[in-house]
Amino acid sequence: MRPFSAALERLDPITGVARRSAEHILAELGDDRSRFPTAAPAASWAGVCPGNHESAGKRKSGKTRKGNRWLRATLIECARGAVRARHSYLAAQYHRVARRRGDTKAIAAVAHSILVAAWHILRDGVRYRELGPDHFDRLDRDRLIRYHTRRLADLGIHVPAAAPPSAAA
Repeated sequence: MRPFSAALERLDPITGVARRSAEHILAELGDDRSRFPTAAPAASWAGVCPGNHESAGKRKSGKTRKGNRWLRATLIECARGAVRARHSYLAAQYHRVARRRGDTKAIAAVAHSILVAAWHILRDGVRYRELGPDHFDRLDRDRLIRYHTRRLADLGIHVPAAAPPSAAA
């Protein structure tokens, strides 16, 4: 692994990915970037891409495929570790998906995110950038304010209208 030490150092900061897991990911994805032109074929090959079974306009089971069992097992293990880190984007993603889809599908979604991040890190040679646990709250702040204000009103609690968020915030 000595020739790939720079790539391993870039993979290590991903939440849930330790040195040994980074070695497994690099060994299975390989150093040749032409093998997977985008992250989608890599996720499909690893077996962590979302399943898609539609018939007559209805979404059916959407079970994921088996894929590469060693890489899939490593990614699932990394995802389990990542969701235990309290203040991270991956933990926030897990809790957001698990609320409506369940634990197993949420772990698969986090494993997919780890693989996509690893693919981009290996292709572009960039460092991992943690988005933070409040990433999803920052995406559409106004929608969240309207939703929670309406929910409080439904519970009989009146909240005074807040000033619109400033452009500097």
